[in-house]
Amino acid sequence: MQRRELLKTAGLSLAASTLGPATVLAQAPAGRAPREVLLLIEKSSHCISHYDIASGERLHTIALPPFPHEFVVDAAQRYAYVGHYGVETSGHPGPGGTSVLQIDLATRTLARTIDLAPFNRLHGIQMDQSGRLYVLSEDRAQLAVLDRPETDTAVRRAVPVGGIKSHLFALTRDGQTAYAMNLLTHSVTQFKPHDAAFAPVACVPGDKPEGNALSADERTLYVTCRWSNTLCAIDTATMKVVRSAPARNDPTRIYRCRDGRLLVSHYGDRSLSIVDPATLSEQAHIPMDARPIAVSLHPTRPWAFVSQDDDRVGVFHLESRRFERFIATQREPDVSYMLQG
Repeated sequence: MQRRELLKTAGLSLAASTLGPATVLAQAPAGRAPREVLLLIEKSSHCISHYDIASGERLHTIALPPFPHEFVVDAAQRYAYVGHYGVETSGHPGPGGTSVLQIDLATRTLARTIDLAPFNRLHGIQMDQSGRLYVLSEDRAQLAVLDRPETDTAVRRAVPVGGIKSHLFALTRDGQTAYAMNLLTHSVTQFKPHDAAFAPVACVPGDKPEGNALSADERTLYVTCRWSNTLCAIDTATMKVVRSAPARNDPTRIYRCRDGRLLVSHYGDRSLSIVDPATLSEQAHIPMDARPIAVSLHPTRPWAFVSQDDDRVGVFHLESRRFERFIATQREPDVSYMLQG
């Protein structure tokens, strides 16, 4: 994403990574709730870290190659898979990375590196309900699939997504249909990861579509258009825009909360918005002191973890619509995921 200018060497990350397995959390004693841990990419510190959510303490850091970015965690929370993007933002030139980094969540170590060359600038990454791994090559605008990512050593299949500079994608639960956000064709394309005979179907909802979220029934795809400053709802059956509404400056990401409401982050406006999915109208606007980079949602509590460009993660309460506290991080906190254990 073309949004940040923070740079730092990996010195702190490398130092923290020497802590080793001794920092692995013990199981919670009987009767005590498991510790909640935030797994967090720190892109310009070139690492992934574990943070205690209650105290904000950084528990462990694993050094990674320069500029890791998006990641996904499998259903069993055994492994995290990190795409090696390899450049700072989508606006930076260069071939980027060609590997997926497999993180063992029990030992908090880099288990192995899976080389996906020639697929490069690996950005969007998802898993389906069968445990297959899908990785998007931004440069090639192709989606690579690993059927058994815990053991696969190479790509099993790949398909073109039908756009140019394909940055992110949404995936149906069964993995049969995907929707790519294509930054240079300004298009959203529907394609079939397991059917190369299917010709991608394009929709042009606005300029620079990037943020995306499927509705619970997968019949609607919500998209943010960063240069148009609009939110759009696309009917996935027809690939037509059925609703559009103005957004604040630079709507970067959109997330579906458990109750169906949409949470939109505005990088340019330095704010969050809570949006009605039926009308795309703004229900609440939350100004911020820094730019929101990425958000993850607590699986049971009304919390959103908001990574910010001032090297903090804000714990945002979706009901009170206030930031309860902040966790200090290393350089450029990005994608996160809550672990329990």
